[in-house]
Amino acid sequence: MGILQIFTLLGALGMFLYGMNQMSSGLQKAAGERLRGLLSAMTSNPLKGVLTGLGITSVIQSSSATTVMVVSFVNAGLLTLAQAIGVIMGANIGTTVTAWLVSWLGFKADISILAVPLMLLGFIFSNSKKNQRQSIGELIVGFCLLFLGLSFMKESVPDLNETPQVLEFVKSWAGYGFGSVLIFLVFGTVLTLVLQSSSATMAITLIMLSMGFIPFDMACAMVLGENIGTTITANIAASVGNTQAKRAAISHTIFNVFGVIWALIFFKPFLSLVGKIIEVLFGLPNPAADGFAVSGQNTPDATAALYGLSMLHTLFNTINTLILVWFTKLIEKTVMWIIKTPKNQEQEAFRLKYISAGPLATPELATEQAFDEILHFAEISRNGLKYVRQAILETDADKFEELRAKLVKYEEISDRIEYEIASFLNSVSAGDISEETSIRIKAMYKIIGEMESLGDSGESISRILSRKNIHKKTFDHDALKNLDSMVSLVDKAYEAMITNLQAAHKEELSEISNAYNAEDRINNLRNYLRESEIEDIESTRKNYQTSVYYIDIVNELEKMGDFIINISQTLERTSISIRR
Repeated sequence: MGILQIFTLLGALGMFLYGMNQMSSGLQKAAGERLRGLLSAMTSNPLKGVLTGLGITSVIQSSSATTVMVVSFVNAGLLTLAQAIGVIMGANIGTTVTAWLVSWLGFKADISILAVPLMLLGFIFSNSKKNQRQSIGELIVGFCLLFLGLSFMKESVPDLNETPQVLEFVKSWAGYGFGSVLIFLVFGTVLTLVLQSSSATMAITLIMLSMGFIPFDMACAMVLGENIGTTITANIAASVGNTQAKRAAISHTIFNVFGVIWALIFFKPFLSLVGKIIEVLFGLPNPAADGFAVSGQNTPDATAALYGLSMLHTLFNTINTLILVWFTKLIEKTVMWIIKTPKNQEQEAFRLKYISAGPLATPELATEQAFDEILHFAEISRNGLKYVRQAILETDADKFEELRAKLVKYEEISDRIEYEIASFLNSVSAGDISEETSIRIKAMYKIIGEMESLGDSGESISRILSRKNIHKKTFDHDALKNLDSMVSLVDKAYEAMITNLQAAHKEELSEISNAYNAEDRINNLRNYLRESEIEDIESTRKNYQTSVYYIDIVNELEKMGDFIINISQTLERTSISIRR
């Protein structure tokens, strides 16, 4: 096998993987909104969870991506961990669609013959002015590249009959009985880890089987290894994530490892079952029969082997799901025992809650996680206002210092959350996204900037109060009552803002009169309090320095109202832009 042939093989593999990514990206952009709605509408019914995972993974062709997405819904309270486990089970069945597509279109029908003419159709669609057609064009081009890559891979693999020493080497590894099963299982696991795609590893296994490189039973062992390899990828991604991310990844591992264990215990009977199904359904030779061998490509025995391997992949995940779907509560308890809840709950609460760590395989759907995180950010910011109110009313010096420290901490938290959400959005923007998603992301940047400013205002008020205390000034009863009224109006503005965020998240935002009304009330009270205080200074010779602190706090609270209304206005403009 020459150097050029090796590079051609690697290039063909790269074309296959790139085509799969392009096809997935095009599908996500074409059906992104529907997928978001499907995920959001999931209920407590385990069967619906399994069917949802199956449907979404069949579309985006990545069980790992589906697993990462599900984590955000666990944290959002839309799904319990037990319900998420059902979705992960369905995702494992959904990922078997790739094996059938490749074995049928890539080997039996050889769709690569039509791939080049189809590229013209993809090009025409991609040059359309409509985003939907552009996404469909990307899907078609990705589909063509996937099967062209598969075709080049098949052609680049050397004929083992011309290199008998290589054939003998492969046969030697397949001659250790059950030990060989374990060897090829490990090989499948490692190959999946290297390629970061169980679908790509499955395609390689199908090629090796069709070329006669490996016998049917060893190819089946590789498929079992691929199911373990894809869970390790998810665990690596979740290792720097939050508690729920780790638990979801571990549940995926438990599911697949359990399946591999029973499949190894019943390896021969399981293969016999697969062989009988192929024999009955397709009228082909039994690929699990003694003495079965692939004599060449495009022969009945080669077709039987390819269909048999795809059937084993589907049957393995389906049986595994049918067994474990009844034990989701037990799996949930197990993963909660393995991954303990952090003792420092407060520290965990202020980490990113809905954005999972790891690669962004689904940028069109990642905005769902980002928006959940922004809603969480809004709740944290509103919670900080509670400490602003307490700090204004507190007269005890020691207790005030505790509250001031909390406001400083909330400012640091808002800085950190803004940075982490912005970093996540940067990663999403780096992917190939639709115009609609781009508009959403720009709005999110604006929103998190305004929320960070709200944290700054809370800390600014704590500094004003601290200077007041250092100079031994105090607010009278009327001043405290007025400031408390101002804080209440800001809290009402927060309520309107969060209501609008939730409506925008559901794409139900039509107008923001609630936000404008809240802002008007804040401005009117600010004007009244400021004018009244100036009059009091002139008529009663009220302490000027105390009045300055008082007016500064009123102004800072009014600024918070400005930041809050800016968020609702951004949501309104974004909603209008998307509808256009």
